[in-house]
Amino acid sequence: MIGLKNVSFEYNTGNGVEKGSAGGVDEKISNGSLRGINLFVAEGEFILLTGGSGCGKTTILRLINGLIPNFFEGNLEGSVTVDGFDVSHAELYDTAKSVSTVFQNPRSQFFNVDTTSELAFACENQGMEESEILRRIDNTVNELHLEPLMNRSLFDLSGGQKQKIACASVAVTGNKIILLDEPSANLDLQTIDELSGLLRKWKAEGKTIIVAEHRISYLWDLADRTIILNNGQIQKELSRTQMNKLTEEALHKMGLRTNVFSSAGVQNKTEKSKSDSECDAEDYITIKNFFYKYKNGHVALNIPYMKIPSGHITAITGENGKGKTTFLNTLCGLGHRAKGVMEYKGKTYKRSGRQKSVFLVMQDVNHQLFTESVLDEVLISQIEENSDQACKILDSLDLGAFKDRHPQSLSGGQKQRVAVACAIASGREILLFDEPTSGLDYTHMLQIGKILRELKAMGKTVIVVTHDRELIKECCDTEISLGDFNKI
Repeated sequence: MIGLKNVSFEYNTGNGVEKGSAGGVDEKISNGSLRGINLFVAEGEFILLTGGSGCGKTTILRLINGLIPNFFEGNLEGSVTVDGFDVSHAELYDTAKSVSTVFQNPRSQFFNVDTTSELAFACENQGMEESEILRRIDNTVNELHLEPLMNRSLFDLSGGQKQKIACASVAVTGNKIILLDEPSANLDLQTIDELSGLLRKWKAEGKTIIVAEHRISYLWDLADRTIILNNGQIQKELSRTQMNKLTEEALHKMGLRTNVFSSAGVQNKTEKSKSDSECDAEDYITIKNFFYKYKNGHVALNIPYMKIPSGHITAITGENGKGKTTFLNTLCGLGHRAKGVMEYKGKTYKRSGRQKSVFLVMQDVNHQLFTESVLDEVLISQIEENSDQACKILDSLDLGAFKDRHPQSLSGGQKQRVAVACAIASGREILLFDEPTSGLDYTHMLQIGKILRELKAMGKTVIVVTHDRELIKECCDTEISLGDFNKI
């Protein structure tokens, strides 16, 4: 069905940026190459691709769906065949008739401005009759429970909701080969469970599925084989029998995340909890009357009152589309339509005041990377430029070797760590992180947890929006479900 035989690939680069990249490109392996890949996937097989951030998972998917070499140029050796034809010599529109892909960043694969049109797009390109397109959309919407997302602007959706639409746009085509790149990165637990159910359905239908993932727990019982990559090579291949014998500890030793899917909450890990009456005002950040409404009238945020422990690491959790990112944007003073005040250490901060005292690491870090080099990104975040300090911060995040690279030439996980470096360099007291471990492997997830604990030790207040249960378990003191406070 799918065959990669003696495949090596190296991207063409210009000033450190992949040709064809446009900010939405998420992953480029750190040394820019795959070496000696031999991978054969049978029809109806379910393959899990995993390994460290930037190890080459996305590059393999691009070879299979034809984006390499048709979109991403480079030096390709060996052969890549799909369903009997050579992908490298086929037109993309021919490959798209049998291969569908859900990208790591769903925003980069949308062609329309509303959800319903996006589901119809691939079918329209294949020349299907209108009645057949509408039938497929209805079936997909019902199966994936997407009714609340239909006829909505894609720009108004959360990251997780966009991921749902991306999966639906693949499901509606009916293609027999499905590739997914970090599909759970921005999904809540319920939606991950729904995604697992969808994958199980596709597998039962005999579809060939390849998933590149760090968060492997929801896939562990579905995969027929696991392929572990390292530095552009296949490090290990695990059969179903071998997978069944692996413990969580053994996976961690290989640098992989847990294979146990858990929705357990996190107990408050502060040394001594206090009741509200025992706490001083300075023990908390107090949120009052936070409100945000979109131009179309949709209310995304309505928090009359909320308290967050200061000097601690607090996880903000909740379902996709329930206002978590909007809450962070409002807290740091983004959005002129946002209302409300923050009280902290005896002072009241309106929007302009919060902009000077709060730093946000965004969910899509491409929105906050502006300069020509990684080092410059850190320098412009400092109150006063200090190259030595900036380099130390980069070294602590395994980014020292990339200081002269263009930020947009890095993998998704590497970009994420650059944004974290900027937050550290800013010196602000309140630091916000929106899904900081999205796209990160086990080693770098632990690294982010360690850095957040170090920020706490420095007296910073750290607030993290996350669906990552492993990160919460690793470093968070308190977990707040936003749905308990957001009255929408």
